[in-house]
Amino acid sequence: MKLNSQGSIFQTGYVSVWVHGAFAGYGGITVGICSIHYVYFPIPEVITYPNPKVVDPNSHMWHHCLTSTGQPDFI
Repeated sequence: MKLNSQGSIFQTGYVSVWVHGAFAGYGGITVGICSIHYVYFPIPEVITYPNPKVVDPNSHMWHHCLTSTGQPDFI
């Protein structure tokens, strides 16, 4: 599936930061944005503190994400 230009730029930023973390020897991390900065988050903390994180597939934010990246809605 081809990304639109905004999604492509966004993904390039994530991938670049993630690869830098991997080359630095970090493991068990994910990349996110905090304010305007890309940051590393430890996966165990993301999925357990304070409650497990879930995505509501019926939420406005999720549908905005699908629309802005051109992904199909399988639900």
